[in-house]
Amino acid sequence: MLRLTRAPNIAMAALWADALQQAGIAASVQRYFLGAIAGELPPDQCLPEVWLTHDEDEARAQALLHALQNRPQRRWLCACGEIVEGGFEQCWHCGADMPPQAQT
Repeated sequence: MLRLTRAPNIAMAALWADALQQAGIAASVQRYFLGAIAGELPPDQCLPEVWLTHDEDEARAQALLHALQNRPQRRWLCACGEIVEGGFEQCWHCGADMPPQAQT
């Protein structure tokens, strides 16, 4: 077994492990409940970790994890003139839906 990474929280660890498993890479989350004793132990020692079952999957897993952590963000101009960034599909200013041409 090989530790791939530490995650900032259990939700991210579970998301990353699930994505790896869907890609055919055997992965699991360790230190799942250790966050409950942060303070008794140093907080950085209580972070959840994603582990690979097979060491030979490391390069593929690192590439997938990098792709998950560095997804491109959309940026589109609403009809009201507001620039909307990130994964938002609705303008925060006027509530208009993202135009179809911007949904790429």
